[in-house]
Amino acid sequence: MSKKLLHWAAASVVAAGVGSAQAQSGTLSNDVLRIGVLTDISGVYADISGKGAVEAVKMAVEDFGGKMFGKNIDVVSADHQNKADVGAAKAREWFDTGGVDMINDLANSGVALAVAGVAKEKKRHVIVNNASNVGVTNAQCSPYAVHYAYDAYSLAHGTGKTIAEGGGDTWFFLTVDFAFGIGLEQQVSDVVRASKGRVVGAARHPLGTTDFSSYMLQAQASKAKIIGLASTGNDTINAIKAAQEFGVTKNQKLAALLLWIQDVHSLGLQTAQGLQLTNAWYWDMNDESRAFARRFMQRVGHMPNMAHAGDYSSTLHYLKAVQAAGSDDPDAVSAKMREMPINDMFAKNGKIRADGRMVHDMYLWEVKSPAESKYAWDYLKPVKTIPAEQAFMPLAQSTCYLVKK
Repeated sequence: MSKKLLHWAAASVVAAGVGSAQAQSGTLSNDVLRIGVLTDISGVYADISGKGAVEAVKMAVEDFGGKMFGKNIDVVSADHQNKADVGAAKAREWFDTGGVDMINDLANSGVALAVAGVAKEKKRHVIVNNASNVGVTNAQCSPYAVHYAYDAYSLAHGTGKTIAEGGGDTWFFLTVDFAFGIGLEQQVSDVVRASKGRVVGAARHPLGTTDFSSYMLQAQASKAKIIGLASTGNDTINAIKAAQEFGVTKNQKLAALLLWIQDVHSLGLQTAQGLQLTNAWYWDMNDESRAFARRFMQRVGHMPNMAHAGDYSSTLHYLKAVQAAGSDDPDAVSAKMREMPINDMFAKNGKIRADGRMVHDMYLWEVKSPAESKYAWDYLKPVKTIPAEQAFMPLAQSTCYLVKK
């Protein structure tokens, strides 16, 4: 080896040693960094969040090395039961006495908004990956709340806008009756009207509805070209099955406004084929996404969705921000989270704005036909990319107090 190469190798070793030392130098308030995963473990969203959300966060902690400044990184989890008061109480307990520094996932918009309010009060971090209501970065915004994977605005300007501009100019909504569904219906309605379309009616159903017969009859009677399903998980699955059972799809089209790969798996391609959906991420996008998905599949038994990928990515980003800040001080970590770009298997050139919205490209997909699917979980084909600057609400429209007008 030449002297030049020896010098380069020695310098590299020293640099690596300095980087390692820097990684170990810092302070944690309780000699531990603790992350809480607050999710739906046993309810209607368990398949799209639940155990998968917990495992995704654990994978991120393991990939980071399991320690921060030589101290343990712990992961705890709890079931919020899809009740905002239960979620808020658990978040308060975790922040007050449980030593939790950051809460992730937060499936269910009502829960996410309530927990974001607690985080604002307690000056602790929350990252929302499995809820859509844009209030997280508007009315409930704070330096400590981040909305990461998707939101109602991005769904509306993906699936809703594409269908409206493609001739779907009259809509009837079947909406789950809480913050998520109501917010999604509002966002899509705005897009439909902006595209010179009309909303001719809506029916709201409770969370966890199994009998959609009366709602489908209302939708059928409306004669709207498009029936917008402002729901997700089992509610959407049951609505799609009911629509086919009542023959609604012969004359009207369904718009599943938040459809997950687990939903497609449950429905089967014969039933779901042709549905369009907006997602931030798909397991079969590229080599990086496939590598993560294979590891996840081994642990959970099914492929990850965009929220699982967001749970992983956002946890890693938070850990890197703590490392860069040299402490778990919430304000210092917030500054680093907004300063550092996000480039990983979930997003390229992602960035957290002042209002807490993580902006990144979104994608419109179409469910494949059975003949097009070549292997297990081969369900989606790309339709178009929605650039980050178009996918999310412009800062000029934000009502967040942190945004300088």
